[in-house]
Amino acid sequence: MTLSLWMLLGFAGWTLLVLLAGVGARRWELICRGDAALTSFPADIPHGSDAYRRAVRAHANCLENLPVFGALVLIAAAAGLHSHDMDVLAVIVMAARIAQTSIHVCFAERNATVALRFAFFLLQVVAMVGIGAQILTAAEPTN
Repeated sequence: MTLSLWMLLGFAGWTLLVLLAGVGARRWELICRGDAALTSFPADIPHGSDAYRRAVRAHANCLENLPVFGALVLIAAAAGLHSHDMDVLAVIVMAARIAQTSIHVCFAERNATVALRFAFFLLQVVAMVGIGAQILTAAEPTN
């Protein structure tokens, strides 16, 4: 298995971890203590502490980017394309994703933290564009 595929697996695992630790644990704690019902968490109404809402949003960020990264890595794998540069870019995506999520969950919203989160998001986008460009230049068209 390529390093890029390992990074895809890591991204999926990270997304689940953020869901379980950041969102699920807080919800179940409230439910088990009797402070909330199962229906107390509507998706279209803001609820919970600032930290909880940041965790929900961080999980949504992971879900928004996982399909794009997954598509790129899986297309490369299906086409038999693999390079050291692609692996490096995949590691950058994963490292930047962990940094962005960690900042989102651990620090209150301030201009500096939002700017830093955006910088790590932009790094992911640039790395994914780089992976896409490598796929386009390496792939042979089929007729």
